[in-house]
Amino acid sequence: MKILIIGGGGMVGQKLAHKFALSGTCGNQAITQLTLADAFAVPEFTIPSNFPVKSVVADITNPAIAQSLFTDKPDLVFHLAAVVSGEAEANFEKGYSVNLGGITNILEAIRLTGNGYKPRLVFTSSVAVYGGPYRENIDDDFHLQPRTSYGTQKAMSELLLNDYSRRGFVDGITLRLPTICVRPGKPNKAASGLFSNILREPLVGIEAILPADKSAPNYFATPRSAVGFLLHAATLDTSLLGDNRALLMPGVWGTVGDEIDALRRVAGDDIVALIKYEPDPAVERMLANWNFPRFVSSRANSLGFTAESTLDEIIQIHIDDELGGKIPGLEK
Repeated sequence: MKILIIGGGGMVGQKLAHKFALSGTCGNQAITQLTLADAFAVPEFTIPSNFPVKSVVADITNPAIAQSLFTDKPDLVFHLAAVVSGEAEANFEKGYSVNLGGITNILEAIRLTGNGYKPRLVFTSSVAVYGGPYRENIDDDFHLQPRTSYGTQKAMSELLLNDYSRRGFVDGITLRLPTICVRPGKPNKAASGLFSNILREPLVGIEAILPADKSAPNYFATPRSAVGFLLHAATLDTSLLGDNRALLMPGVWGTVGDEIDALRRVAGDDIVALIKYEPDPAVERMLANWNFPRFVSSRANSLGFTAESTLDEIIQIHIDDELGGKIPGLEK
């Protein structure tokens, strides 16, 4: 099996690639080639594998470059590349060029390859596709009325993937991801980044700024779960999806205050004391556009997708996976 990860230089893309390198298989098929494509140079791949790993710099907003990614006819494609929420809102043209133009070019590249070529394409969308007015519980079938450019771009991409799948050009599946938390590494331009920042920095003894009120809600899953979602989607029988190829992934709903309470239970008061409240009107305006309600992922659950059940578990997984099972902030 040949695998292509578009956005392979990002955090989730790298974790997914490492998982493939360690297992050597996807489902019950042996991997024969892995290609990591990104707009910037992909970090050096150091994990030994029994198949070749190729890294390419590729601007998918260019149709010809997008087409070049399919010369080898990968059997399985993960489309993870995106301009994140805050940047998509700040840079309207870039957001549409990458988030909508990119998936359009990829789908067209697959269609134009022709000769019966029909790969599985796993596309990562977001719960940002939803918008109010909300009812108490939201599921896959709730109307899409996003209130940000990022959410709009993702919703439009979902419709494209549905249509190209309906026409038989691709075997697509869309995963509406929760906010990935705790996200390792440095803060990015995603408005949702604050939900990771207020946990990640204090755990290593660094002060974190909280730019929004404690009542701000969100929907969370760990990087570990994100990789699990992708792996499960890669081998799922898509005939079970019917006409709607988009699935709301499971996760944990909670507010900033709930996160802080969970951090206190897991790591104690001294770690929580490193969170400093400094409101940012721009961040608060964007979060007001989300105001996520409770999500119900019964459809994904019935198809075998799983995630964490508590915020405490999410924090502990970050400690185990990224911090070696210890809390450095307690040692300072």
